Amino acid sequence: MNLFSLLERLPSSYAGPTRPEPGPYGLIGVGEGTLAAHLAATLVPDTLTRSGTQFVVSSADAGDAARDYADLAEVAGAAVRRVSTGGSPDDVDVLVPGGVTTTYHAAQYLAYATGHTREAEEAERLLADLRDRCRPQLEEGNPARDLAWTLWGRTPLLLAAEGAEALPHAWQALLARVGKTLAVPLLGDPLALVTGAFEAQHEKGDAKVALLLGDTDPALSIVREVLETRIDEVLHVPYPASAGAEPPAGYAAQLALWYFGAWVAAYLAERYGVDPADPPMLARAQNILAGEPLAEAQSASRDPKAMRRTDLVRDWRQERPNEEEEEEDDADLDEDELEER
Repeated sequence: MNLFSLLERLPSSYAGPTRPEPGPYGLIGVGEGTLAAHLAATLVPDTLTRSGTQFVVSSADAGDAARDYADLAEVAGAAVRRVSTGGSPDDVDVLVPGGVTTTYHAAQYLAYATGHTREAEEAERLLADLRDRCRPQLEEGNPARDLAWTLWGRTPLLLAAEGAEALPHAWQALLARVGKTLAVPLLGDPLALVTGAFEAQHEKGDAKVALLLGDTDPALSIVREVLETRIDEVLHVPYPASAGAEPPAGYAAQLALWYFGAWVAAYLAERYGVDPADPPMLARAQNILAGEPLAEAQSASRDPKAMRRTDLVRDWRQERPNEEEEEEDDADLDEDELEER
């Protein structure tokens, strides 16, 4: 199934447990579970708990760290719920799909398991509305496709108001993993960053577009004014809202903006002509970290181009038939330069 089909089917596809666990709650995410835990931090602000339920969200490649956190929580007196994309049966209480959609499934489990059923259902409504507005069949008036065109050929700078730091994290991960594009999250004090970042080299502001994610606050409003004098464009990407409904907030709004970012990243990959799927190198690296033997991990892909897009030596020699003569000239030139120095 390609990513566009997967994104279309994602709303209301969560099929995991919905029963709340005993509180209080602690939440830690590692590996592919890190982003889901970050988004769900609006529901579970505490990292560790000595009673109630400790959630450890992870993936097989981060199994060692997940086991350490689970053991610490059990020693402290909490019951542990291990949420993972895979691993040994003893390390998984709740199994969620791996890949880009891990964030959705793990986050929705956390919402239900912490008694936030209303927020989980609101998130589903927002995702369904976004799907209807972002699906590939819509050539005109598709907000995700339009934003992808705006980002094409530029470096996105990602900012969010205090308390919504999960949004730059989410969009950086999506634009890299799906859109194959580097985006730069501006974390910390945004005023100190934007007022100084481009002063020494003004040209560094070229081909940059800033995305203000989610709700804005007074500080971000000033940041926008500053950035408009230093980079190409500044755009506000608000929380997705259903027609006629109250503006969303909290967990549901952030999960919906993550989903919108996934659509944008998919269209950006399409615009660049690259595959939005995970590269074979990622799967091999995750398998090795999960403890799979190196030979088996490497057998996941026999494509010699998987490790490097271009065969530098072969292509270089094809383009330069007189390479031996040029190598000698370059060697002589290097010796002359060294003597001059």
